[in-house]
Amino acid sequence: MRPMIMLTALVAGALMPVQAGVNARLREYLGDPIMASLVSFCVGTVALLGFILVTRAPLPSLAMASAAPLWSWFGGALGAFFVAVTVILAFKLGATGLMAWIIAGQLIASILLDHTGALGFAVREVSWQRLAGVALLLGGAVLVNEY
Repeated sequence: MRPMIMLTALVAGALMPVQAGVNARLREYLGDPIMASLVSFCVGTVALLGFILVTRAPLPSLAMASAAPLWSWFGGALGAFFVAVTVILAFKLGATGLMAWIIAGQLIASILLDHTGALGFAVREVSWQRLAGVALLLGGAVLVNEY
């Protein structure tokens, strides 16, 4: 794997707890976690629109957009759920606790997606090593949450 790809993924991962903290702090000022999540999505939408305009990225045709299956349009709803949950739980669990549970959930879902090849992921069989890694991560999530 190329180092730049790995570095980009590492930076994106490092920014997840920062995003959760920024959005949770916004919640304190706005008084509502859903409103803070909405503002976050609106700012993100404006940022992406600005990026598209600056890079002059070609817009998809109506035919291209209508060819997408209905279920593929729900990624934004999943993102909204994720952002709202992080806004609600960030200060309850702390950055480490929140990220530990999020990463554990991501790995559990990822093992299932890889095993089935769902959503177009390459099929990768479940192995005892992968299961052990997820089990250790779940144990780590419990430990960092001081249960």
